[in-house]
Amino acid sequence: MLRLFTVLFISLSIISCKKEQPTDGYLINGTIDASVNNRKIKIIKFENNNEIIIDSATFQNGKATLKGKIDTPNLYQITIDGVYGSLPIVLENKKMSISFNKNNLLKSTVEGSEENNLLKIYYDDSEMLKTKNAYYGKQIMTARENKDTLKMNELKSEFIKIRDDINAKHIELVKNNPNLVTSAAILGNIYIVKGISKEEARNIFDTFSQEVTSSDIGVIINEKLTEVTTDVGNIAPGFSAPNPEGKLLSLEDIKGKVTIIDFWAAWCGPCRKENPNVVKVYEKYHDKGLEIIGVSLDGTPSQKDAKAAWVEAIEKDKLTWHQVSNLAFFNDPIAKLYNIQAIPATFILDSEGKIVAKNLRGEALEAKIAELLN
Repeated sequence: MLRLFTVLFISLSIISCKKEQPTDGYLINGTIDASVNNRKIKIIKFENNNEIIIDSATFQNGKATLKGKIDTPNLYQITIDGVYGSLPIVLENKKMSISFNKNNLLKSTVEGSEENNLLKIYYDDSEMLKTKNAYYGKQIMTARENKDTLKMNELKSEFIKIRDDINAKHIELVKNNPNLVTSAAILGNIYIVKGISKEEARNIFDTFSQEVTSSDIGVIINEKLTEVTTDVGNIAPGFSAPNPEGKLLSLEDIKGKVTIIDFWAAWCGPCRKENPNVVKVYEKYHDKGLEIIGVSLDGTPSQKDAKAAWVEAIEKDKLTWHQVSNLAFFNDPIAKLYNIQAIPATFILDSEGKIVAKNLRGEALEAKIAELLN
């Protein structure tokens, strides 16, 4: 199934001031067909799957006004009772007018807000991409039923080109609008769906204005970009653990021109079966700059002496490279840091400690090491 850029709503708590009718807050003048008279319009957010009303009013003579004040611009949704859909909106302390579409709120028009002009471009492109995804999905299914591999690959390439072009467009829009909170929200969405590396996203985020980075959305995106991740392209997080002699050994201590982090265990059959391949690669490329650090997840409740089993497996499999373990099974802090759900698992790092590949075995592992060192 083709991957679709999904628009992710970032809903945050914002205090709305209703005791007065402030002139320095937001003022939304909404118009709609008179058939919607006496229906309620609401600004809402969702928190733990619960709808929370931030502000509301009732249409009279095809008009409704929403007034209030917020701390920072943020992303919400507007709904109208009995009208299909919802309108995503960046609420900000300024005057805006909205011409609501009585058949589909997503097709409404917002005026007076650069934030929402940018948001509309993003949503329109996302809706177009959603339509393209459905179209290409059907065509690919037909090609698959006809066993037409060539056509399938052509269709996939076409869709990927469309998707990547839109993604590039959105990145440029974000770069060109560093003073808009919407840019932070879009950047966050692109990063979440892996349309941009953490390093590139961070570089763009750091160009945003202080108002954007300190906004509620900006704070959340900054936290996302600060989280430790082990995706290809990111710097491998550092760690240290005891070796078989009980001495603490860190990743930083042993990094070479190329480094393999190898998660394994004495009790793991597939790991033990793969070990001869890793031995072969190590013996062939160690002198050229390859280093390996094995991280054992021994320490299962069924092991009477986890350390003894670990050391015995190292000797029996002739694993002559660096080895560490907390003997804590999958509760090992390094395993949690690297989000290890199954073993064997490998991470290949370049000379700068950047993850360049993951979970390669056998010939694929050797080919990657050869590419990096030859």
